[in-house]
Amino acid sequence: MEKFIQLQRKLAPELIQIIEARYNLLRHIKHAQPIGRRALSSMLDMGERGVRAQVDWLKTAGLVEFSQLGISVTDEGQTMLADLAEYIRILHNLVGLEAELAQRLNLTQVVIIPGDSEADSAVRRELGRATASVLSQHLGDNMVVAVSGGSTMAKVAEAVNFSVPTTIVVPARGGLGEVVEYQANTIAAVMANKLGGRYRLLHIPDGVNEETLEAILDGDTNLRAVADMIKKANILVHGIGEASEMAERRGMAAATIADIEQRGAVGEALGQYCALPGKIVYVTSSIGLRLDDLAGIDTVIAVAGGSAKAKAILAVAGTGEQSVLVTDEAAAKAIQLLITNNI
Repeated sequence: MEKFIQLQRKLAPELIQIIEARYNLLRHIKHAQPIGRRALSSMLDMGERGVRAQVDWLKTAGLVEFSQLGISVTDEGQTMLADLAEYIRILHNLVGLEAELAQRLNLTQVVIIPGDSEADSAVRRELGRATASVLSQHLGDNMVVAVSGGSTMAKVAEAVNFSVPTTIVVPARGGLGEVVEYQANTIAAVMANKLGGRYRLLHIPDGVNEETLEAILDGDTNLRAVADMIKKANILVHGIGEASEMAERRGMAAATIADIEQRGAVGEALGQYCALPGKIVYVTSSIGLRLDDLAGIDTVIAVAGGSAKAKAILAVAGTGEQSVLVTDEAAAKAIQLLITNNI
């Protein structure tokens, strides 16, 4: 395949551009199907005439089909997408980059999705799908899965398409008071339902002081049981955020945010703020998991994308407790550059 791509680069570079464009179009149709031409044009920021020409070509090739509801990918198109995904990974040298980052970050596995999730909603969905696929590889019977909150994690829960009824899913931390769909409790419930398993919820927000937390736990045996279950999770799936953004989402005072930034924090995971190259500089109180609890968890899967999160990902990965990183091409290349420049 690599030799074939090298020949294409020399003899027909325009063909590579066409293949990438049609792959991107197919990918968007798959995630939004059934979808109309106008909506597709808006999603791709592409003229309707251009979209019509490409979609008509894909229909003639048997890769998409039309209905009154809109355009959908055919079974043949689904197969083609899977083959093209591997072609694009090799074309962009993502296989080599995955191995390089896994070694440099001391991770068991790195999975890189082509594209930039900050700019392309299809890539965000692919991040969710890839993370769900990694989860399926590690999930066995009678396991406890802990999940964090966030928009990316919501995509992970949506993408689960397999069943392990003996699974229990729990939130990794308390809530942030953000939109319900992105709260860890909601994501735990959605994922558990997709798996055909059970879930336990944590009805307490992040940021409650330690004294109050202990008093609540002492007076609520059910909450104590959930807290103990979280600590004994077999698998953790969590997102990574930029430190200042996450501090603002937690409603921290301006002075506290300034203090966190002054300490050099660039990344956040599980309520802990990390500076490069992996030093925890600030911790929020909460019932649930912290980064220093992760050594006791069999598999820790982190998911985050976008070049703006490169430093955040590098800082959290530098704590040394992650197993698998699922990210996108934009973030991966930015991380590679940071490592090369010893930042």
